[in-house]
Amino acid sequence: MRKEARSVWFIFVLTAGLSCGISASEVLKFDIGQPASLVQIEGWDIDVRPDGLGLPVGSGKALSGEDLYEEKCASCHGSFGEGEGRWPKLAGGFGTLSDVRPEKTVGSYWPYVSTLWDYIHRAMPFLQPQSLTDDEVYSLTAYILFLNDLIDEDFVLTHKNLPTIVLPNQPHFVNDPRPDVHNTRCMVDCISADSNLAWDTANLDVTPKVTLKKMSDNNDSKTAMPSAQAVALSTYVQSCAVCHDAGLSGSPILGDKKAWGVRLELGITSLYEHAINGYLGTSGYMPAKGGNSSLSDPEVKAVVDYMVMMAR
Repeated sequence: MRKEARSVWFIFVLTAGLSCGISASEVLKFDIGQPASLVQIEGWDIDVRPDGLGLPVGSGKALSGEDLYEEKCASCHGSFGEGEGRWPKLAGGFGTLSDVRPEKTVGSYWPYVSTLWDYIHRAMPFLQPQSLTDDEVYSLTAYILFLNDLIDEDFVLTHKNLPTIVLPNQPHFVNDPRPDVHNTRCMVDCISADSNLAWDTANLDVTPKVTLKKMSDNNDSKTAMPSAQAVALSTYVQSCAVCHDAGLSGSPILGDKKAWGVRLELGITSLYEHAINGYLGTSGYMPAKGGNSSLSDPEVKAVVDYMVMMAR
């Protein structure tokens, strides 16, 4: 919430309280927490608007962003923004929005450059969000625009000219004309907490686990994949493949006997502990449970066993 919005909300709460006969001191007194400092507010107040409000002073050339992109982004998004595996495409897709399967890239679909700058700054790289300097974010933003043939490689992107760049699909975004509708809460025949927790996306027949089962059932091999191994592979695909398929952040690539051999010298128990609790090594970083805190310890150990088996 930006400062202007916070001010409006404060005035609304204050006037609403006074209109009900409540004093200003009563409205402000909750007896919990403490006032947020300006430093704390600035730490959260990092969003950027299409008109450029919120952009820090800085600049970056598209050409200078190429090496940085190869180091930080290409393993997921491809060397030319074409996307790797199931990771998003950033470039291309022009003229595909009316297709059955459109390619929604920065150049073909996104409405504002500010959204690209904000997303890179706030959430990228995948395992090191907010580790980039402001100038690095400008350089990466410029390079992605260059990949979409929207600027030249010598173009210098700054906090002043970024809001002036109009993406091709911006005119096709329109305000929603539908009126606001306020429904009354039903609060009848609600799903219980137990029923909600028991719901499984596998029932939709779209998860890798279900897909793997179908593949196993149709496999020409006489020996079907053991169910425990199938589950481990499913977990690997969902939570581990993004790093271990490409060696992201120094992670050992699946099937790399040399890399896994070095780690196995520490013992399988150490591998379990590092995978479950996280580990910062000399050549990379392992987030706890691969960044998926919903995994149980046995599930993590099963995935470790699967990756060790693939390196034998």
